Amino acid sequence: MSDTQPTLYRWRLLIAGIILVVVFLGLALAASSIAVSRTPEVAANANGRVNVLANSTDSCVECHENTTPGIVDQYGHSTMAAAEVSCQDCHEVEADYPGAIAHEDTHVLREPTTAKCATCHQAEVAQYNQSRHGLPAYVAYAGAQDLEPELLAQYEAIPEGSFNPERMRNALFELQGPEITLFACQSCHDIGKPAPDLSVGQCSKCHMRHEFSLEQARKPETCNACHIGPDHPQWEIYQESQHGIAYATGGHNWNWEAEPGTLTTLDFPAPTCATCHMSGFGSAGTTHDVGDRLTWYLFAPVSERRPAWQDNKIRMQGVCSECHNPNFIEEFYTNADAATERVNEWVVESNEIIAPLKANGLLTDAPFDEPIDFTHFNLWHHWGRTAKFGVWMQGADYVQWHGAYEILHDRAELIEMTNEKLEEAGLEPLVLDE
Repeated sequence: MSDTQPTLYRWRLLIAGIILVVVFLGLALAASSIAVSRTPEVAANANGRVNVLANSTDSCVECHENTTPGIVDQYGHSTMAAAEVSCQDCHEVEADYPGAIAHEDTHVLREPTTAKCATCHQAEVAQYNQSRHGLPAYVAYAGAQDLEPELLAQYEAIPEGSFNPERMRNALFELQGPEITLFACQSCHDIGKPAPDLSVGQCSKCHMRHEFSLEQARKPETCNACHIGPDHPQWEIYQESQHGIAYATGGHNWNWEAEPGTLTTLDFPAPTCATCHMSGFGSAGTTHDVGDRLTWYLFAPVSERRPAWQDNKIRMQGVCSECHNPNFIEEFYTNADAATERVNEWVVESNEIIAPLKANGLLTDAPFDEPIDFTHFNLWHHWGRTAKFGVWMQGADYVQWHGAYEILHDRAELIEMTNEKLEEAGLEPLVLDE
């Protein structure tokens, strides 16, 4: 063996050792990166969401990081926090402010009212106050008899207030009692509940605290919290519609954080609830009045046209025209109007069916005290509404089997029940022109 061979051998060992060290360090660095990326803060930053409260010295933040850390984390990642809106801006009030409670040497509101929201969002609150989500939602179950005079005047100025002219507490509320209603109708209808400072509503029903996420407010699952079930199944109807199918299969690619007022079909290739009813889209401007683009009061027993419905129609069609041609839109509206009027006819007929019972004192004044009351109520409140919603939101199954079919089924039962009562009273049975 020559003298150069041991030297060459040593060099090869050295190089191999260096390579092993480099590989080992590389693997260690990769493992470290993976571990770090799993921590919430770095993961959030990787998604462009920075916790602006991470190093905050604010007394509220420092305390609530220990008592309610989830809330602090949510708010730290919100656009509100990024805009330097502090906890105090929304919660802190003077000692004599209605609803104030003493808290850590100051006074706060447990839940900020719309009066506080209006400090920055005046237009949105004003639009909201004119909507179905305002006082009409609350009065629908609680009645208007206990409203302060200025709130009663506000309620009467809202067109939808006319659909509870007696302004009495909902009969089912009285029948079921507050123990049930608290977890039932009240949990949704309190979206329009007055606060002690006489401002109206709960923004947090849609803008869930404390992230105030655009994505969360825009996604139809948020509306699903209330708009579900036999009397207002908008969520179920949306799911089976072409719009809902597009969302279910492609919504994960949509631009949920697009700047309000800038939305196009590139951001939302198909509409969500918010796109049609609230978002600035096409020629329609952003609004918090969810009825601003609707032509009918579909929730009513017998639907009527909304005031200025022609203007509402133009606004909604401005949204539709971003994807659909004018002929399609006009034909759809003509057909949907006709279907709405047909359901109206069935509901009017249901009133005529039981009219002889009322005229002859064969029905009690008490609501929901015998089966015929429930059948008559279900015909319009469940199936009539469902059929109309299904028409306008394009859910065929809800127009047919959860709508028209059930109406006809209850119609037949109403006729039978009515005739039984008439015959028991010795009166002529009902004869309807088919």
